[in-house]
Amino acid sequence: MSQKTQLVVVGGGPGGYVAAFVAADMGMEVTLIDKNLNPGGVCLHVGCIPSKALLHVAKLIKETKEAEHWGVSFGEPKIDLDKLREFKNRVVNKLTGGTGQLSKARKINYIQGTASFKNSSSLNVQKNDGTFEIIEFKNAILATGSEPTKIPGIPYESEKVWDSTGALELESIPKKLLVIGGGYIGLELGSVYAALGSEVSVAEMMPGILPGADRDMVRVLQKSLEQSLKTIMVNTKVVEVKETKKGMKVKFEGEGIKETEQEFDRVLVSVGRRPVTAGLGLENTRVTINKRGFVEVDKKCQTKDPTIYAIGDIVGGAMLAHKASAEGKVAVEAIAGNKAAFEPNAIPAVVFTDPELAWTGLNETEAKEKGIKIEVARFPWSASSRATTIDRNEGLTKLIFDPETKRVLGMGVVGAGAGELIAEGTLAVEMATLAEDLAKTIHPHPTLSETVMEAAEVALGSSPHLYRPKRK
Repeated sequence: MSQKTQLVVVGGGPGGYVAAFVAADMGMEVTLIDKNLNPGGVCLHVGCIPSKALLHVAKLIKETKEAEHWGVSFGEPKIDLDKLREFKNRVVNKLTGGTGQLSKARKINYIQGTASFKNSSSLNVQKNDGTFEIIEFKNAILATGSEPTKIPGIPYESEKVWDSTGALELESIPKKLLVIGGGYIGLELGSVYAALGSEVSVAEMMPGILPGADRDMVRVLQKSLEQSLKTIMVNTKVVEVKETKKGMKVKFEGEGIKETEQEFDRVLVSVGRRPVTAGLGLENTRVTINKRGFVEVDKKCQTKDPTIYAIGDIVGGAMLAHKASAEGKVAVEAIAGNKAAFEPNAIPAVVFTDPELAWTGLNETEAKEKGIKIEVARFPWSASSRATTIDRNEGLTKLIFDPETKRVLGMGVVGAGAGELIAEGTLAVEMATLAEDLAKTIHPHPTLSETVMEAAEVALGSSPHLYRPKRK
C-alpha cells in the first residue's frame, strides 16, 4: 500500500506531535508516525510525566515527615506499590489519551509503526500490525528523540539493572539502590526511591553532581539530598558490575572511596541520552550527521536535504521537551513559507528534586568558560517571608546581569517551586529586561516570586529585606 501526504512527522514526542498539531491547524495534510498507541513519546510515556507524578508523591512523603517539626504527626507512611503504580499509569494514560483525541480531532493520519526513508520524498513504514506501507511526502520532520546511553561492561540483560524506563516501572522497592550518574534523571529517580524507602547511593564521575549547573545552586540541593540519600560519591568511576545470587556486586575507583566493592539489590544506570538515528535510512537522503551523532540543521531546523527537517533531541543542544516543541513550531512555519528561525536567548532547565533547581539563559559557569563579564545578584530565601511561612528557607534566587547595562542575561533558582519561578527569568532574558524593570514590577506578597524582585533590587544597590553595611 502507498499513500501521499503533504507533511510526514516521524516521531510522536513533544516535538513531533506539537509540530503535527500546529501543521494541521495551519491546514496541512499531516501523517504522524510513532510506535505508541497515542502520541506522547518518551516524555509522556516513560519520562517527564510519570517521573513527575512519582516525584510529587516523594515530596508529599517528605513533607509528612517534616510536619513533626510543626506539631503535626502523620506516622510512618505505608506504601502500596500497586496503587502507586496505578496512579502513575493513570496520569500517563490520561495525558496520552488526550493527545490521541487531539490527533483525531485534527484529522491527522496517525500510523503506529516505525519509518525508514527510501529517498528524499518517500519512506517505508513497518506498522505494528506487521503490514507495510509507503508514504510519499512533500516535506518530512524527523523527531525520533533519544534513548539512554549505555556503559560498556554493564550487564544490561540482567533484570537487576535498570535504565530510567525500568526504574519507572516500579517493579519493586529495592533495599539498596545504586544510581550511576549524578545528572537530573538519576537524582530525580534516586529521590523517588529514597522517599519510598530505598537506601540510595549515587556515583558520579565528575567532581560534582549536575555538572552543568552553578556550584552555589548545587550546594543547596546537595545539602538536602545528603539528608535523604545514603551517600553521594563524586570523582567516582564504576569499573565493574557483576550479578550475584544476592544482587549486584559493584567495584568503584575514585578519591575517598572507603569500600571499593559494594553490594546492591538494583543498579540504575543514568549517564545521559543519545540521539535515535539508527534504522531511519538517512543514508538514502542528503541528511548529514555530525561526529557526535546528531543530525545537522540550520536555524530553520532544515537539514542538508531541503525536503527534510529535524527537531528535538536528535539535533543536539538541550535535550528538553519544551525545546523540542519550540523547534517543531519553527520547522512548521518554515515549511509553510513563513519567516522562522530557532534562536532563543534562553531555554529553561529544571531539576525536579526537592528542593527544585532551575536555571535559564547565561549562568556563572558558562560565563566563566566563555570569558563573559557579568554581575551577579543573590537573594537568599532566609530573608523571604513566604519561604519562612512554608519552612523552606534553604532556597536562593540569583540574577545574572550585564555589568554596564544591567540587562538580565540569566537567572538561577534553587528552592521549592523553582521550576515555576524560572519562567519569569526566561521572559526577562527574552525581552532584554533591565534590573530596574524587575525591581519596579510589583510582585504579590507574600510569595516566592518576590525573591526575583528583591534580587533585582540587590543588583541596583540595596534590598529592603537585606542589610549590608556600606563600605567606607
